[in-house]
Amino acid sequence: MSPAPHTGVEPPRGGIPTAETPAVVADGLSKTYSTRFGRRRIEALGPTDLDVRRGEVFGILGPNGAGKTTLLKLLLGIVRPTTGSGRILGQPINDASTRERVGYLPENHRFPPHLTGRQVLDIYGRLGGMTGGAIDAAAPALLERVELAAWADARVGTYSKGMMQRLGIAQALLSGPDLLILDEPTDGVDPVGRRAIRGLLSELRLLGTSVLLNSHILSEVEQICDRVAILRGGKILRTGTVEEISSPGRIVRIGYRSAGDDTVQVRTITDASTDAINSAIDGFRAERSDILYVEREKRTLEAGFLELLDAPEAGPSDRTEAPSTDVPDDSAREEES
Repeated sequence: MSPAPHTGVEPPRGGIPTAETPAVVADGLSKTYSTRFGRRRIEALGPTDLDVRRGEVFGILGPNGAGKTTLLKLLLGIVRPTTGSGRILGQPINDASTRERVGYLPENHRFPPHLTGRQVLDIYGRLGGMTGGAIDAAAPALLERVELAAWADARVGTYSKGMMQRLGIAQALLSGPDLLILDEPTDGVDPVGRRAIRGLLSELRLLGTSVLLNSHILSEVEQICDRVAILRGGKILRTGTVEEISSPGRIVRIGYRSAGDDTVQVRTITDASTDAINSAIDGFRAERSDILYVEREKRTLEAGFLELLDAPEAGPSDRTEAPSTDVPDDSAREEES
C-alpha cells in the first residue's frame, strides 16, 4: 500500500521542488566544536557540498565517526553550522515552516514503552500538527506497510529492535512528507523487515519523495540508492552513482584457447579501457587463438567503498585537532557517526 497522503497543510513559500530544484542542498556546511575555555577545536564535519534531487534515494556512507549524523543534524537545523549554508525543499535550513514537510528517523530513537504502536503514531502525529482524523486515516495503512499491523495494539516495550525501527519509519512517514531523512533505517532489522523497507523506499521514489539516508549496511544501500557520498574524517571523498563508486577500477577476463591447444586459459586485464580490451582481442586473433568469452567483473559497493577509504590520499586521519590537556565540555560530546 502507498504511504499516507498529505494532510492538507498548506506548503510553505517556494512550493514543492522540481527536478531542477534539489530537495537538499549543502553549500560548504561545516561544524567545529570547542572544548571548555576554547583551548581545543574538534572538526566534526569539514566544509561539505551536497545535493539530493527530487525523487532520489541518496545514501551517505562512512565509518563510525565520519560525520554522517552531524551532517543530517545540520541539514535538519538540530545543530547550528560553523560555516556554510543549506536549503531543504527550496528553503533555508533554519526555516521552521519547511520541517512539517520533512520526515525524520533519528538513530537509536526511543518511544515510551507503555504506549502501543498505534498510540505512538497518534501522539507523534498530533505533535506534528496533524488532526485526529488524518492520523486515523493514515496510521492503519502505514502499520500494515511496515508489517506491524498485528502488533498495533501491543506495548512498544514488548517490541524487538527491528520492530521499533519499523515503527520509527512509520512515524517518519505519517504526514506524507516530501523529504524523508533516515539515520541507519535498517539497523537491527531482520532480512524480512529490510526487504519491506526496501520496497517502501522504492515506492516513495516512484511517488517523487526524496530520501536521504545514512547506513553502514552497504548491501542494502547498493540495492536501493541512486547515488551515494563517501564520507571519511568529516570530508566527502567521492559522490556518484552506485555503479560509479563500485567500478572505478575495471577488471576484464578473457577466456581463450591457443592454436593447437585445447586447454582453456584466462587473461585478466585490470583497469581495462575499451582500447586495452580491443588490443588484447586483436592479439589473440593474430595468434589464431579461439576467444571463448569476454566478461567484466562486477565489483560490489563494499569493494569500491573500502578502496576509497584505503587510498593513500585519504590519509590516516582527516580530523584537525590541536593537542591539549583541557577537558571537553558537553558541546564537544555530541553523538556523531
